[in-house]
Amino acid sequence: MHNGLRLMCPVCGEELQEDEHRLFCLKKGHSFDKARQGYVNLLPVQNKHSLSPGDTKEMLSARRSFLDSGSYEPVCRTVADTIKKYSPSSSPVLADIGCGEGYYTAFFRKYCNASCVGIDISKNGARMACSRDRNILWLVATASRLPLCDGSVDVLCAMFSLFLPDEYARVLKKGGCAVEVTVGTEHLIELKSIIYDEVFEQHKHPAPCGELFDEAECREYKYKLTLNNGELRALLLMTPHFWRIRREKREQLEATEELTLTVHYWVRALIRK
Repeated sequence: MHNGLRLMCPVCGEELQEDEHRLFCLKKGHSFDKARQGYVNLLPVQNKHSLSPGDTKEMLSARRSFLDSGSYEPVCRTVADTIKKYSPSSSPVLADIGCGEGYYTAFFRKYCNASCVGIDISKNGARMACSRDRNILWLVATASRLPLCDGSVDVLCAMFSLFLPDEYARVLKKGGCAVEVTVGTEHLIELKSIIYDEVFEQHKHPAPCGELFDEAECREYKYKLTLNNGELRALLLMTPHFWRIRREKREQLEATEELTLTVHYWVRALIRK
């Protein structure tokens, strides 16, 4: 299998085999073609909750533009350092869940000397991610039923996405590491103050991780970031706030030449028992 990864058929649960053009299971004959760009769609129709689940092309393009500016590189590096610190292997098999267009995954592969699989429910995301790094296996799949064999992954990353302890524990090896990134209380508070008439104070902290993991580390990070108008527009489009902003607030932001924001996040390392 690609990069030593062990994949599971999303239909019957058997281990997948690989040839030049497809992934397939021997027992039941389920087959999944490799797209021309290089990704594989392992999301069965019955697991889709909409025609095109996940982020849109516009949101993904904005995300790529913003991340390529280097604005979140400090986030990327703190996570990569945490991976290297707690990975059970110096050359880990790493799964990035909710990888989007692949910015973080590509960085982790090089920085952590990892064999990577990037998984996202958006076909647009997987297609775009292929242009990031052809040495990564990009898959369309749902996080609630990962197409990964039991105990097949050294490290799992969940970057600003829902953490599913039972499923993530299933695919991690004993002693493997899950790295979770969640937003802090003050994250983008200046942007929210423009978008919303009232910003309710919420004390954000990583949720309890259940009985399948030991918490090795949970650290809080914060820094300031000044964005120009183009970067600010890209940031807005890649966040859920874009769908909630009123017209007059959007016009106010579009007229803002520069804005300094707070980036506030938590990085937690969890070890599979």
